[in-house]
Amino acid sequence: MFFLHSVFRGLSHTPNGAPKSWATKETMVCGTGLGRGQPLGRHLEILPHDHPPLCGPAFGPAGTRWRKEQTKDLQQVLKAIDQDIPLVLVSGNHDLGNIPTAETVEEFCQTWGDDYFSFWVGGVLFLVLNSQFFYDASKCPALKQAQDHWLDQQLSIAEQRKCQHAIVFQHIPLFLCSIDEEDDYFNLTKAVRKELASRLTRAGIRAVFSGHYHRNAGGTYQDLDMVVSSAIGCQLGKDTHGLRVVVVTAEKIVHRYYSLDELSRRGIDDDLKELMKE
Repeated sequence: MFFLHSVFRGLSHTPNGAPKSWATKETMVCGTGLGRGQPLGRHLEILPHDHPPLCGPAFGPAGTRWRKEQTKDLQQVLKAIDQDIPLVLVSGNHDLGNIPTAETVEEFCQTWGDDYFSFWVGGVLFLVLNSQFFYDASKCPALKQAQDHWLDQQLSIAEQRKCQHAIVFQHIPLFLCSIDEEDDYFNLTKAVRKELASRLTRAGIRAVFSGHYHRNAGGTYQDLDMVVSSAIGCQLGKDTHGLRVVVVTAEKIVHRYYSLDELSRRGIDDDLKELMKE
């Protein structure tokens, strides 16, 4: 089986009604090559799609005047994608706010579905987490407590069933390169990340896929692979607009980041195509 890990900022109208562009906080950033987002659907559809890709939406800050237009635009883009391609949506800081509230969480759930959940595909357990609760849940402690309780149950299932693989999706990475790195806006605090990483590894979680950094990064902790994918839209480093192809076999999890240009020009590498057949 395989899936696509795609991290992107939401589409927005400019204040003066100009053509669509990508929003970074209050600044409109144009010229990403994505236009109104149709290339997202095109690049999903040029690949085989028997198994679920991951699509992590992110918008301008909650409560901004562009929010409704952004939501409408993204929903229209996703509707145009082949209905045989299942999508898994993961909440982030631009959906819920850096400090989420009960209201922003409820808005996300009403619009897109649950902010945390689990599902199985081919003997692989997938856990989708609301990482904003790990970042700062001071305005919604009861919601964080509910996710923590649920996560304990899910990790117990993963440990008891000894599933083929167990994989986590969350917007904010545990760490960017090392479990011992300094605290940063783009990672979880050292105390939180170490406690969470220990819980995940004890349960046999093999990989965590995140975004947030707008650059490719990652590292390992014990047997856990921390994978940070850059964005389809706004880049903060030297990476190009793209997405990550992840192939899961009985023995291993293999992932590779591709630019959108690479996918259009030549598709994915032959070795990944062969792994998809296993």
